[in-house]
Amino acid sequence: MSAESSKSSPSMRTPLGRVRNLGSAHGGTSDFFRQRLTAIAMILLFIPVIVVILSLLGRNQAGAAQILGSPLIAIIMILFIIASVWHMKIGMQVVLEDYVTDEKTKLAAIIANNFFSAAVGLASIYAIFKLSSGV
Repeated sequence: MSAESSKSSPSMRTPLGRVRNLGSAHGGTSDFFRQRLTAIAMILLFIPVIVVILSLLGRNQAGAAQILGSPLIAIIMILFIIASVWHMKIGMQVVLEDYVTDEKTKLAAIIANNFFSAAVGLASIYAIFKLSSGV
């Protein structure tokens, strides 16, 4: 029996792709893994964040600063923000890579997605710091 006949089925991958074990996107597995990791983080942080949000209802800024002044509460909120923004960025980037066909438009959209995600994350974290410091 020859080595050629021992193969189970022909592969659509290039020889270099088989050696590197990469698909056509050259890294889709890492995006998939990071997307699932951030989803798990958000699931774990969801209940504490909902409890904090419910405790903030009906309070003025001083009351919110008092609740968010706890380092544990601020850390939980910041971790949730980081996980959410990262999850949002990865999800939108995958959509852009899959459905935008023009390379220049795709690049511009991915850059805009990165800046938008950074701006939302930084503004949200700044708001938590501002409220937690009581200033």
